[in-house]
Amino acid sequence: MKYKILLFFILTASCSAELNKQNTRSSYFSSGFAYIYEENDFYNKIVTKKFDNSTFQISHDKLKTGTIVKVMNPENNKSINLKIKKKAKYPEFYQVLLTKAVLEKLELNKDIPFVEIQEIKKNKSFVASKAKTFNEEKNVPNKAPVTEVKINNILKTKESKKIKIKKFSIIIAKFYSKESAISLKNRLIKEMTSFNNKKISIKEKKKNSFELLSGPYNTVNSLKNDYIDLKKYGFEELEIKLNE
Repeated sequence: MKYKILLFFILTASCSAELNKQNTRSSYFSSGFAYIYEENDFYNKIVTKKFDNSTFQISHDKLKTGTIVKVMNPENNKSINLKIKKKAKYPEFYQVLLTKAVLEKLELNKDIPFVEIQEIKKNKSFVASKAKTFNEEKNVPNKAPVTEVKINNILKTKESKKIKIKKFSIIIAKFYSKESAISLKNRLIKEMTSFNNKKISIKEKKKNSFELLSGPYNTVNSLKNDYIDLKKYGFEELEIKLNE
């Protein structure tokens, strides 16, 4: 099955080449759910490295140690720059591992911790702000009580408002031509018989830019199940996005 998919993408590579050129030149970017580290994860062998939940720490299974990344909460645009000091393995569904200190700093929803991750190339502007970012990391224990109060106030405010249900989609593949997207969609419907084909759609982003999507989903569990099914089918790179 994986061989068939590989052959398909080789045949359609010329169609998606223009989209991939830009991605090759730019720094790494992805979006999806963060795995929030728990104290027993290391001992239960869910995570291969031990982390300190009281400090700002991050791990990524693809990016090298020493890489600087910007982690952002797209819901409130809060972000933080962190250096990957440990490369660990964690459940495959998740895009990144974060400690609880980062969760609180970005005011992420602990039940739906959706983030965007951007690799930062070292330059003068980063060097100028680096000390501020990492000094902030050192001072986490002193600032923890203030952060806790702030989060509690936000939760009280949200209780009085109507909560908008977030919806997510899985980006299965991106194409330069609509015909290639339709071809893969038809293949998935034919071969993944247990998959709900009503979830599969094609979205035109702009001229000569198409996304093959699965969704929308309003629960993490339903999204996770389909994500795993698509992985088993043979897709190596899947992206999760928050619907507009």
